[in-house]
Amino acid sequence: MRLPVTAVDSRPAADSAFSRARRTPRQTVSAYVALTKPRIIELLLVTTVPTMFLAAGGVPSLWLVAATLVGGSMAAGSANTLNCYFDRDIDMVMHRTERRPLATGLVSPGEALVFGAVLGFMSVAWLGLTVGWLAAALAFGAIAFYVVVYTLGLKRRTPQNIVWGGAAGCMPVLIGWAAVTGSLSWAPVVLFGVIFFWTPPHYWPLSLRFRDDYAAAGVPMLPVVADTVVVARRIVAYSWIMVAVSLLLWPVAPTGPFYAAAATVLGAGFLVEAHRLLHRARQAGSTPSGSAPSDVTIAPMRLFHWSITYLTLLFVAVAIDPLLPF
Repeated sequence: MRLPVTAVDSRPAADSAFSRARRTPRQTVSAYVALTKPRIIELLLVTTVPTMFLAAGGVPSLWLVAATLVGGSMAAGSANTLNCYFDRDIDMVMHRTERRPLATGLVSPGEALVFGAVLGFMSVAWLGLTVGWLAAALAFGAIAFYVVVYTLGLKRRTPQNIVWGGAAGCMPVLIGWAAVTGSLSWAPVVLFGVIFFWTPPHYWPLSLRFRDDYAAAGVPMLPVVADTVVVARRIVAYSWIMVAVSLLLWPVAPTGPFYAAAATVLGAGFLVEAHRLLHRARQAGSTPSGSAPSDVTIAPMRLFHWSITYLTLLFVAVAIDPLLPF
């Protein structure tokens, strides 16, 4: 299914040359940094370093960690910049993204394309020369998947866009493991699965909050094309699978009782929030007004923010567990 894209206001494009002419050096740097979506990069790095601790069975080489983080940040920045380049038309339509540099004209499409491509090339070369070519190949695959498969292939065509497109965000755990061991095994695959099944319960609440934005831009996110209760049910289903996969790391890695306890407690908290969202959606859907429940009524951002806390704390447990004596 593909929804028609609303006509885009041409004013930002018309004013772009003016905006670029007046930008200060500080604004220029800030604009290019914004293209890389630093908050997303932070979340990706939160999963990389603990995976390296697990792979090393303790504290890995600090130089190796630093080199991996530099290369991983450039790779993620490249993918995010190219995503902004290809999505610049819908970014001007959506209130959530209308201040991005390409939408405001602070950076031209050509500048963004060159910047994203150079970052991608540098990330692969850096990782290959300083960390290992397996890590470099995985970084290249992550960039290609996010840009070609998700941004160009799935995002505007199917409500399952974030389910399969989210695989790109799982790649840092593979890169981190490959950086330490030079190979892959079942442990990073399990961590890949945790993030893969975490992505829909993380992103669909945000999509519920900005459902009107996505509808106006013609992006068929699940909350745009499905009833809120249906979305909440799927969030609950993916949450259960995510928690089950997280517990697989205990026998597979193997990890100790500390990780098992942390995964159990954090998973229980996540499931409670997911079921609360479903309960609120059902209550809102049973109101006699017949209108779609508002995001204020079902409070989807509670689960969105908790999902970030959950993933962060789970991977902190991944990092701490190999440092413990049991």
